[in-house]
Amino acid sequence: MRTDSSPGTLPAREHLPAGDAGTPVLDVVIPVYNEEKDLQPCVLRLHEHLKRTFPYAFRITIADNASIDTTPQVAARLESEIPEVKSFRLEQKGRGRALRTVWSASDAPILAYMDVDLSTDLNALLPLVAPLISGHSDLAIGSRLARSSRVVRGAKREFISRTYNLILRGSLQARFSDAQCGFKAIRRDVAQALLPLVEDTGWFFDTEMLVLAERAGLRIHEVPVDWVDDPNSTVHIVKTATEDLKGVWRVGKALASGSLPLDRVTRPFGDDPRDRDIKDVPKGLARQLVGFCVVGGLSTLFYLVLYSAFRQFCGSQIANALALLVSAVANTAANRRLTFGVRGRGGAVRHQAQGLVVFAIGLALTSGSLAALNAASSNPGHSTELAVLVAANLAATVLRFLLFRAWVFPDHGDSTDESTLVALNSPSSPTYSTAGTAPQHTQHTQHAQHHGAYGPLPHRQPQPQQGAPYDTTTQFRAGEAADGTWRDATMQLQPVRPHDTDPRDPR
Repeated sequence: MRTDSSPGTLPAREHLPAGDAGTPVLDVVIPVYNEEKDLQPCVLRLHEHLKRTFPYAFRITIADNASIDTTPQVAARLESEIPEVKSFRLEQKGRGRALRTVWSASDAPILAYMDVDLSTDLNALLPLVAPLISGHSDLAIGSRLARSSRVVRGAKREFISRTYNLILRGSLQARFSDAQCGFKAIRRDVAQALLPLVEDTGWFFDTEMLVLAERAGLRIHEVPVDWVDDPNSTVHIVKTATEDLKGVWRVGKALASGSLPLDRVTRPFGDDPRDRDIKDVPKGLARQLVGFCVVGGLSTLFYLVLYSAFRQFCGSQIANALALLVSAVANTAANRRLTFGVRGRGGAVRHQAQGLVVFAIGLALTSGSLAALNAASSNPGHSTELAVLVAANLAATVLRFLLFRAWVFPDHGDSTDESTLVALNSPSSPTYSTAGTAPQHTQHTQHAQHHGAYGPLPHRQPQPQQGAPYDTTTQFRAGEAADGTWRDATMQLQPVRPHDTDPRDPR
């Protein structure tokens, strides 16, 4: 992806300033389904670790998605006994559904989740969320495949995990190392813009979110983890793998067709205004050169094969023209998609027409070279013709790249009309908070006016007040927390005004 200075929906990353406020900085979600035995030990251990090591206020949210054992009763008991613990009940299964619902409803600036079995060593939690608090990264994931990670698990799961990640790298061009580790975090402003694009409600939710974030140019931080496999895991490996492969096909198809509005989740180049005022600087030149050279090399081979085939039944000039015409159409289509990143069908006909003009220039160069060769030798050999055509095509290739970059696929990133950009939060995509008192919202808004999208980071109080921040509630559809289209379960939420997220938005 390009790291240009064109603003998108999201503002520049900023460090969340430290201070006193009522909203927890971190909301750790634990999605559970029939985990009556493991839930209490997990929550108690996580709560003790956060109390001891995390310097800011936090919340632990139990997301129970349709458990049929005593898990809801265990969650309710923990909520009543520990002030920092809250529980939500969803009536439909799906880890992705649980995460999306709770994350969309949370008011914490940093959102995380971990599996209830606590296979990941909790010492990685603070390194996981620190880059998000500092503003360095947008998402963070634990990686069991990093070089310094220490992992204890069977050969079968190791093989499946590495194979799945190889599939992601080969099919979706993913660069992150571990999509399935149940240990991830995301900034809330990023989640509000990204989650409406994620369709999966099951185990593929993580992968889809990471792929879309990476394609949008967001920064993903990886943390090596110590991880011990849970031998009693209830995950159905074959079914999960099948669903994941279906998800890979669906996301790959959507990315290839350009149907995903990833421009809504872009970031400016940096938070320094000087970075966003840079003009007339070529962007992505190195990547475009590499892509163009690869496409050009393949096109040249394709052209030579066509020329040799056409030369069997027609003259050199006609064979050259036909080979150039066919390879030019293929070359323009490949460069449009792979080199210059143009997706979708919009402008495809115009691009092909301009590509044919470039083809005509290449035809003039190569035909002129053949004419000069025939003038110099009455009966040149086939190998000599090919050598001359290769030299002429090299010259035509350089000219083709310059024309493609400056004329056929120009970069208009700096001239984007700001009025066409989608706001981070608008009335059509409201945010929701689980906080229950108006004074907290007022305080948060006042701090946000001085510190950007979020107020100062609240330090954890030595003796948290009794009473949950969810006491005052209003009935809303949980799935409508982001875009009004998710209708999975009913929750108790309270709406927050759109201006409570980004005061810099002129609307």
